[in-house]
Formats: sequence, C-alpha cells, structure tokens
Amino acid sequence: KMAEKKPSGLSSFLSGGFGGVCLVFVGHPLDLIKVKLQTGGAYKGALDVTATTFRTEGVRGFYKGISAPLVGISPMFAVCFWGYDMGMKMVSSAKGYSSNGQLTIYDKAVAGAISAFPTTVITAPVERIKCLLQIQDLKSSPGHTKEYSGMVDCAKKLFKTGGLGSLYRGWEATLLRDVPGSIAYFGVNAALKEKFAGADGRVSSLGILTAGGVAGMMNWAVAIPPDVLKSRYQTAPEGTYKGIIDVYRKLMVEEGPRALFKGIGPAMVRAFPANAACFFGVDIASRFLENLGI
Repeated sequence: KMAEKKPSGLSSFLSGGFGGVCLVFVGHPLDLIKVKLQTGGAYKGALDVTATTFRTEGVRGFYKGISAPLVGISPMFAVCFWGYDMGMKMVSSAKGYSSNGQLTIYDKAVAGAISAFPTTVITAPVERIKCLLQIQDLKSSPGHTKEYSGMVDCAKKLFKTGGLGSLYRGWEATLLRDVPGSIAYFGVNAALKEKFAGADGRVSSLGILTAGGVAGMMNWAVAIPPDVLKSRYQTAPEGTYKGIIDVYRKLMVEEGPRALFKGIGPAMVRAFPANAACFFGVDIASRFLENLGI
C-alpha cells in the first residue's frame, strides 16, 4: 500500500475549491459545446457548434455562463473533495483502519459515492442556472431581450416563480449522475495513482495529470446518459415533463437510445484536460496548505 498523508477536512475543502477553479477555466468552453449539442439547435456536430459560436460571438462566446460554474464549482469541488475525505474517514472507521493509507481501491470508490451526496446540494441549482444561461441564446431571436441577465438574475427569477423546488429541479438526475460518476472518478484516480507511485509513495506531476484526466473520462463514460436527461429536464419549460422518468420515456420514443449519448464527444474531449487540471490543482494546493501546517 502506498503511504498516504491524512489531510484535514479544511485542507481537503480548500484544495478541492482551488482544483474546481482550475477545472472551470480549462473545461468551460467544451462544457458549453456539450450543453448546446444536448439541448437541441440545428447543429451538425461539435465542430459546427464551435465554428458557429466563434463566428457569432467570438472567443467570449465560449466563456458564456462561466460566472455560475466559477461561483458554484469552486465550492462544489470544495465540498466534493471534503466529502471524499469524510467518506474515506467513514470507511476507515467502519473497517477499523488506523489510517487512510490502509484503504483499498474499492474503499476509495465507496468514499467517492459518499462524496456525491453533500455535493448535490450545491450542484443541482448551479447546473440548472448554468444550463439555462447557456441555452437562452439558442432560443432568443434578434431584437428580443434575454430572459436572464446573468446568474443572480436567473436564480432570483427561478426562486420567485417556483421557490426552492424550481431551483432544485432535476436534483434526482444530478444524484443519479454523480453517485456512479464519483465511484468511477475517485476509484480510477486512486487506482492509477497507486500504479504510478514510486517506491516512496509519491506520484510525479505527469502521473497526477494522467490519473486525473483518465478519471475524468471514466466519470463521464458512466455519467453521460443521466447528464443528458438532467440537461433536458432542467432546461425544459415548466410542465413539459412530469419527472426524470418521463424525460427518459419521451426521449426513447422521439429520438431513441442514441440520444442518451449526445454530447459524449465534447464531454470526453473536455474531461481529460479539465480533470487533469483539477487534480493537479488539488495536489498543488494541498501541498501548499501542508507547508502552512493546515
């Protein structure tokens, strides 16, 4: 077993937050392409979305709606990595281990599943707002004012029309996506880091980047079908669907099983660099905090 330091809850929280910021800056443009593909619009594919966005909106168009994930993803990843740390402590305690260093890959995958529950509290509303901001340009015609001026305006309007229920619409789909996704995410990352570790238990920068990138790809390989359902449900006009099962039924009838994998190309292309950046950011921040004695 590779040696593993036991980070404090605060260290996991802060380093996860920094990792989230790194992930957003690298991954947001590709996430925007994924959402545009998933929610309709007359696009032939990912390259068509890229060309159209660049032609009509320029480089800034690729960072549209970034305020929501930047404000939301940083605390989301902070909670996610804190949840993973808590999950590891819970599994350690349940199995009678003296330290996290005794945890197996399976144990870490279970800790990953645990992390999804506190994270969804933040993820669900942030994802709903982000998706609505990203697709409003597809629906608005020239000369018409946009429905939402930004993240805060969108949150206020959703709360005003339907309270917390409206803000949290699609939380079940978010959880359905994030539990198996987190199992793959943390399980694969732990397995690869163990494989890449040197005799002293340390993993090189290249090893951290590779393990993080592959873990991100595995996360999306598992999570993309529920993510498609979530995007449809969260962006549909009120009353379009009765619930997440209704979204699935209608999707199967109207578009067939292939629709469940819409946007998997951009999601996979985004997953490697974005999550490599995330885990690398987490590692840099946790080492920095360790040097500060946190």
